[in-house]
Amino acid sequence: MVIAMLEQLLKLEPHSDVSLQVQLRKKIAEAIMRGSFPANKPLPSSRMLAKQLHIARNTVVLAYEHLEDDGYLVARERRGYFVNPEVLKGRAQFAQRQAAEPTSNDDRPDWSTIIKSKQYDTPNIQKPKDWQQYQYPFIYGQIDTDLFPTYNWRECCRDSISDKDIKDWASDHYMLDDPMLVDEIRTRILPRRGIWVDDDQIMITVGTQQGLYILTKMLLDQNSVMGVEDPGYTDIRNIAALNQATILPLAVDQNGLVVNEQLSQCDCLYVTPSHQSPTTVTMPMHRRRELLEMAARDNFMIIEDDYECETSFAAEHTPALKSLDKDGRVIYAGSFSKILAPGLRVGYIVASKEIINEAIALRRLMVRHPSANNQRSVALFISRGYYDALAAKLLKVYETRWQVMANALATHLPNSSSPPTFGGSSYWVRGPDALDARRLKETAREHSLILEPGDIHFCSDQPPMNYFRLGYSSIKTENIEPGIKLLADLIDQNAD
Repeated sequence: MVIAMLEQLLKLEPHSDVSLQVQLRKKIAEAIMRGSFPANKPLPSSRMLAKQLHIARNTVVLAYEHLEDDGYLVARERRGYFVNPEVLKGRAQFAQRQAAEPTSNDDRPDWSTIIKSKQYDTPNIQKPKDWQQYQYPFIYGQIDTDLFPTYNWRECCRDSISDKDIKDWASDHYMLDDPMLVDEIRTRILPRRGIWVDDDQIMITVGTQQGLYILTKMLLDQNSVMGVEDPGYTDIRNIAALNQATILPLAVDQNGLVVNEQLSQCDCLYVTPSHQSPTTVTMPMHRRRELLEMAARDNFMIIEDDYECETSFAAEHTPALKSLDKDGRVIYAGSFSKILAPGLRVGYIVASKEIINEAIALRRLMVRHPSANNQRSVALFISRGYYDALAAKLLKVYETRWQVMANALATHLPNSSSPPTFGGSSYWVRGPDALDARRLKETAREHSLILEPGDIHFCSDQPPMNYFRLGYSSIKTENIEPGIKLLADLIDQNAD
């Protein structure tokens, strides 16, 4: 093979975070699957390839050995490494399938009649994938990666693959969660919210989202009424609708969900009492007690989503609704997304044993159980105190950003919002009555600023268009004030 061709085929990036050996293994494997290496000729010797790619010979030797272990190569004594013919068989079969004649248009499936549940075009919150490239990312639900404890998390991930730990989690657990993570949640996370339960009252989920899906699947059918806050969390409406339940919008005021006789129509309701989504208001204690009394009187269940329980700036934390529940009517949903990382997708639900048993059985049909090694890594992260340290660090940073944003909004957009008393990581802002926040969003992106229009959170077919949400978990503190000033200027231009 011509040297220039080989260098291009196996082009490496010396400044990448990925090691040269891993890069080389990947490039050779890809070249094999493309058929770039003849089956009857040996690959270049380790000495020759190292010289041509300007890398250490040992890097090539280790790459070849790994590829042999993975079945891509076979070693032949005194002749070198050859492409494994078994790999080529699979490639040939794949190529034959790819070359099959396409069906005629008349024979193709009619997807409009075949797909019974259509969610692709359901209105939902959209976030730019490249949000980290923006100067003013007032995006909600993302983290500032500069604050992430990379070293500590890497340590826990490494230790989770020790010989002992692998024996614990590598097998199929069927319906079981990692006992270490369950114990850490039970003894260290939940008591802060005033919740004391047994291990068999906790189930690990692939983020809060999976927990909500499972719960609504269990609790709702076409004859059920699901009460949701209005404005509220968009996804819970979409999830409940999958079960053909009737969606009942419930009013929200400055104290959160309004507790009135309308709730008596519900079989189940979803509520965010500690930090109402998206308005950020907190439900006071007296209203929480009224809600529980009504649930007992009118026989409905409550799903409490305590999605930002670790980011409270209040001197005295209001206990979770679940902590006041004496009858088992409250199902508590929690997550590690807001502190650790949203991409990790590790959450949990807390409920009566009867609910948990059914939820685990239903989860088994979906994914058996969440990734066991991720569960163990999170358990180690909590047990070693890293989670508490990260929460304290984020709380301090978020409180500073919360205050900076409060001052900036008061200066540049007066009377548009009230600082969230509970804390959290966002502001709910009301713009001028004539403002179209969706148009503002597009204009703002042209100026490297991200905001989230608020109309998606309302149940009405004609929602108010002048609300939007500003997150501060991912934007640098020093960019908040100039970002708000720019936003105010854009609003003025939009109103003209």
